[in-house]
Amino acid sequence: MEGKVVSSRFKRVCVFCGSSTGKRNCYRDAAIELAQELVSRRLDLVYGGGSIGLMGLVSQAVHRGGGKVLGIIPRTLMCKELTGETVGEVRPVADMHQRKAEMARHSDCFIALPGGYGTLEELLEVITWAQLGIHDKPVGLLNVDGYYNSLLTFIDKAVDDGFIKPSQRHIIVSAPNAKELVQKLEEYVPVHDGVIAKARWEVEQPPQQQQQQVGFNATTLQTGIAL
Repeated sequence: MEGKVVSSRFKRVCVFCGSSTGKRNCYRDAAIELAQELVSRRLDLVYGGGSIGLMGLVSQAVHRGGGKVLGIIPRTLMCKELTGETVGEVRPVADMHQRKAEMARHSDCFIALPGGYGTLEELLEVITWAQLGIHDKPVGLLNVDGYYNSLLTFIDKAVDDGFIKPSQRHIIVSAPNAKELVQKLEEYVPVHDGVIAKARWEVEQPPQQQQQQVGFNATTLQTGIAL
């Protein structure tokens, strides 16, 4: 992991990825390559807190390289996703909504490795938040061997058919390898359409007694609109 340190405008990068490694070696290799790129730029990692699958590979590789690792995971998933060695700080939260909000709050940009429903859901939520003006943090797809080609084709179709503004197509940055993707994220300039001026969001936690009654925290987006 040792090598030349490249300066970055970011401090912490949120990585969305699967709790499985997938069936092809290229996905595992991409996870390690991304971790090495983060380490080379002295970027800390924020991720979903699991110790298995691509989540485990990324977090362990960043940790071995000397980077700080913050894993955020719902308490109900800790037995399911923490089946091996955990590294860095693992922060339990009440539910999936709070997990996503906390991951976003602690990060300067987002990168999605290949993954399944959960990865896609996390990715699309932060894209939507950027579309609404809730944040202007870059969002990147690590399009390993064309894994996300179909998603990008769908998004282009949505633009052509008028469901996504052409300017908002540029919210998503994609590249086939980690080095190229991180460099694109460094150069990213957000486009503001004036959808929501100076919107902001934060996590609200109910009192402890209320948590015990309902069994979860409510995550509220402070945007002035209903999402």
